[in-house]
Amino acid sequence: MNEKVDVLIIGSGASGAAVAWSLADTKMRILCLEQGDWVKPTDYPSNGRDWEARLFSDFAINPNRRARETDYPINDANSPIKVVNFNGVGGSTIMYTAHYPRLHPSDFKVKTLDGVADDWPIDYETLEPFFAENDRMTGVSGLAGDPAYPAKQPPMPPIPLGKSGQRFGTAMNQLGWHWWPSDTSIATVDYEGRGRCLNLGHCTPGCAQGAKASTDITYWPMALRAGVELRTRARVREITVDNNGMATGVIYYDAEGKEQFQAAEMVIIACNGVGTPRLMLNSQSGKFPNGVANSSGLVGKNLMFHPYAFTYGYVDEPLDGNHGPPLCLWSHEFYETDKARDFVRGYIFQFGRGMGSIVEAISSTAAGRLPWGEDHHKVYRSLLNHRIYLAGICEDLPEEHNRVTLDPVLKDSDGIPAPKIDYTVGENSRKMLDHAHTRAEEILKQAGAHTVFREHVPNSGWHLLGTARMGTDPERSVVNEWGRCHDVKNLFIVDGSIWVTSGGVNPTSTIQALALYIADAIKQRLANATLFE
Repeated sequence: MNEKVDVLIIGSGASGAAVAWSLADTKMRILCLEQGDWVKPTDYPSNGRDWEARLFSDFAINPNRRARETDYPINDANSPIKVVNFNGVGGSTIMYTAHYPRLHPSDFKVKTLDGVADDWPIDYETLEPFFAENDRMTGVSGLAGDPAYPAKQPPMPPIPLGKSGQRFGTAMNQLGWHWWPSDTSIATVDYEGRGRCLNLGHCTPGCAQGAKASTDITYWPMALRAGVELRTRARVREITVDNNGMATGVIYYDAEGKEQFQAAEMVIIACNGVGTPRLMLNSQSGKFPNGVANSSGLVGKNLMFHPYAFTYGYVDEPLDGNHGPPLCLWSHEFYETDKARDFVRGYIFQFGRGMGSIVEAISSTAAGRLPWGEDHHKVYRSLLNHRIYLAGICEDLPEEHNRVTLDPVLKDSDGIPAPKIDYTVGENSRKMLDHAHTRAEEILKQAGAHTVFREHVPNSGWHLLGTARMGTDPERSVVNEWGRCHDVKNLFIVDGSIWVTSGGVNPTSTIQALALYIADAIKQRLANATLFE
């Protein structure tokens, strides 16, 4: 029998780690259950020459391809965008590119400004101190003064622009468009026991150096020292509730596949925008026949990705290739709504270096650029280290038909129903994608690219948002303005599923700031005994 805990957190990724660390100073007994395991830095692909090949096997970003024992399958056949996640201590921060923008102030009031979607019940100013705290805990590199944002001060200097970044910066100056060195969660100097970036290669398959701020090396060491318990290989099947509609704990499967019950006074879900609705929909009872805390019927609905406008070209001069972090600068030139365009809201541009030798060969062969035969090596030499690219991260508006449900057939290795994704790219997003591709082509040509390509990237569903949205009206939202479920007063959600709108930036910085904000709200209400009122 597992002893009852005060706080039970489900998931150890970006939000679960942050909320565990923040709540640790309450001295409550806190337990986090993680269905994956610790990943050893020595196991990361960047330790070996086969690091690119492993992007297609045990470190593939798509869980259906990766198919580790700790992964769960996802039926995404009815979606042009495929879900990307990672199960393990640190969650998807193990795999992310470490590009670290914040949402803009305008993102919290889309309805007021543009007449679409809904306003958030909180604003940028509310989150600002938690952004700053998270920047310090994470170790963010960047350059103060970016006019796209309110004033902020990253703790470390930005990553070097390199040849690719300098070329892009010059092109943007010639076009008269905004650009700035990216905020990244990569250490550019030695930082609180973490070594600085050594340019081992692209950051996506995990950073063996420890320069990239995955939460297994940032929040978790401090949370564990403060007394938080982290239990791995614990796959939660359902959240249990009593007759009064209060959460009593969870049923989970341990590493041996044995069913366990863990009691708790308070439960916090941190399983991402697909894993969280999957767990809630699987948590059916007499009180909640359609899934826990789902009286609104909105659990799983309004799934938002970030449609990804990937555009690249080749230049005559050899550039950085894959040396250095992949994303070195950004542009917010097309982020805010412009009434002269045929869509609302906008997108951020990420500017990237090239690909490694294997990915360049595979992708160029598939695209027909790299022929077999006499000219093979000559053409390959003209491609390798000559590629530069832009990616438009396009805002996705919430639509109820984009959703996560439970698959009637597909199950994980413990027999828990898998998530099923139904998703289509909306008309506004399609227009935005076209605009981003067109502007990207202009930038690439200005930067000297003699050949430019547009590409659809199916495995771009790495930003999982909106499926248990935040709001003050229980009929139109799942959690309130500080992350507590309307229906279950001791059940909280802290991950990207509570987002009301998606913005047009990578979400990790804002997800973690939100988790810290919710933890702070919990602590304030604990102090005045109003937490469950």
